[in-house]
Amino acid sequence: MGNPLDGLTLEEIWALIKEKLDANPDPFKDEDVRYEFVVDGKNEHGRWQLHLDHGKAEVTEGSPKEAACLLELGGKHFRKLLTGDLNSMAAFMTGKLKVKGNVGFALKLEQLLKEYDFSD
Repeated sequence: MGNPLDGLTLEEIWALIKEKLDANPDPFKDEDVRYEFVVDGKNEHGRWQLHLDHGKAEVTEGSPKEAACLLELGGKHFRKLLTGDLNSMAAFMTGKLKVKGNVGFALKLEQLLKEYDFSD
């Protein structure tokens, strides 16, 4: 069985992320952090920022502002991260996930994502 996000484009996945975060802002109501994702896979590439600002989520394509934490990973691993099927520490240690900036924020993000179901 494949990942439920496999049939979605990166743009559709980011729209889903925004929708889920807007529907339940409670898990990040005390956060103010900007993440940047560089997704570089076989047939898909892109750069997005996710700004969590006290219960408000903003998704922006590109890198308009400096991010506290930059995550680089392939599309397959990005989808696994969202569905909770990627251990970020193992992915980091094996080079499947590269983190620049505050690594603590990356670990916090993994915990935050577990609060959401991106598979539907």
